[in-house]
Amino acid sequence: MTNTRGRGVRRAAALVLGAALVVASCGGDDDGDAADDTADTAAAATAAPTPTDAGDTADEGGGTATTAGGTAAGGDAVCGLGTGEAATGDPIKIGAVVGKTGPADFSSASLGAAAYFDCVNANGGINGRPIEYLVEDDGWDPEKAATVAKKLVEDEEVVGMVGSTSFVECAANAQYYADNGVAVIAGVGVPRECFFSSNIAPVNQGPRLSGIGAAEYAREQGAKKMACIANVIPNFGGWVCQGLEAWGEANGVEVTSFNGQPDGSDAETIVQQALAIEPDSITVVEAGPGVIGYLKVGEQQDADVNWYAPTSAYDVAFPAAVGDYWFGNLQAEIEFNMLDSTGPHNTLWQQVIDEFGDASAPRDSFSQGGFLSAMIAVDALLGLDPASIDRASVTEAFIGVDSFESDLVCGPWSFGEGEHHNANHAGRIVELAADGSWKLLKDCFEVPDPELADIVG
Repeated sequence: MTNTRGRGVRRAAALVLGAALVVASCGGDDDGDAADDTADTAAAATAAPTPTDAGDTADEGGGTATTAGGTAAGGDAVCGLGTGEAATGDPIKIGAVVGKTGPADFSSASLGAAAYFDCVNANGGINGRPIEYLVEDDGWDPEKAATVAKKLVEDEEVVGMVGSTSFVECAANAQYYADNGVAVIAGVGVPRECFFSSNIAPVNQGPRLSGIGAAEYAREQGAKKMACIANVIPNFGGWVCQGLEAWGEANGVEVTSFNGQPDGSDAETIVQQALAIEPDSITVVEAGPGVIGYLKVGEQQDADVNWYAPTSAYDVAFPAAVGDYWFGNLQAEIEFNMLDSTGPHNTLWQQVIDEFGDASAPRDSFSQGGFLSAMIAVDALLGLDPASIDRASVTEAFIGVDSFESDLVCGPWSFGEGEHHNANHAGRIVELAADGSWKLLKDCFEVPDPELADIVG
């Protein structure tokens, strides 16, 4: 899609990256009202089949659910057993590690998971036992990530990890989890180790696939020379942009990589370096605040180049954060369904966040991911003898998850044995439209990452 700015220099005043970080980390407080009826209709028409593996009897508009969740008469969220009775038994400890403090607040997935667990606890828990959800902040620091993981595993004796979301903790803890028999259903996997570890399986696609998906759409719109922007965190920026380079070689697109600091302190320099190669498109793969920071600098430059973003940009607060310069001029690849889609699981996500979540919690793709990871975990836990739940049985149950279906993702999700876990590998393209809403441009398509050959065949 060709951008049609033709606006000249829009603003003379400097746009401060730090302000963008603050705005973005605040999140939204609605459930996607910005999207119009066109996006609603498109998303509903292309939603995944109604889940059947978890006993879900809900139809596309919602209904009563027996295990995974649904909606009850009167609009109250029903999760887990759906008894309407609070669980009062011995708690089951589940942990998570998130990057809440640091360059950006990257904890949205855990908030989605926490809300779902609270809903489950209000509806009978795990056959009478409530879930005690313990979330630790790694501060984007690998050493702290290792420390808090050890606290959860050894001191708190969690039976599993669900909804984790961090730029550093997979690299710090992957071997530790394997050595201690801890299975992790991550809400948002980021660095390579999240996807190449025996005991970690994220429910999201990951930044590499989200970036390649956006780049593939750019290629379909005519892009032939592209800049990839990410950050220097080990096995993140290099892995992501190398993926775009490998994809580019296979698809006739010249890709050059530029990796900046995680806090965006060198964003202006990185953008200028990227523009110096005279690309026809730029794909930014960063956390939401980082994407905003780069777009603010891009707006200052007002260059004739198309910009593309990953799923982290898909947030109801994002349009206001970046401003109308980008309305009609930005596309993003999203890893889950539209925020306002009407399938049973996304409808339940909206209700659960409204009823059990904090009003200030972001309504974004990562919240959907945390919610989905919690749903999958609960479905696995409900199949266990509640009196015999321990780490070994939970690890076996988590790794044994096979073909969990949800309208939140384009295909069934599995954990399984092995060292490579990337069950979510098909995405959608959305556009920040001229009216400031997010609109669906392209529904579920396989992301053509050469690294997926062992998974997709």
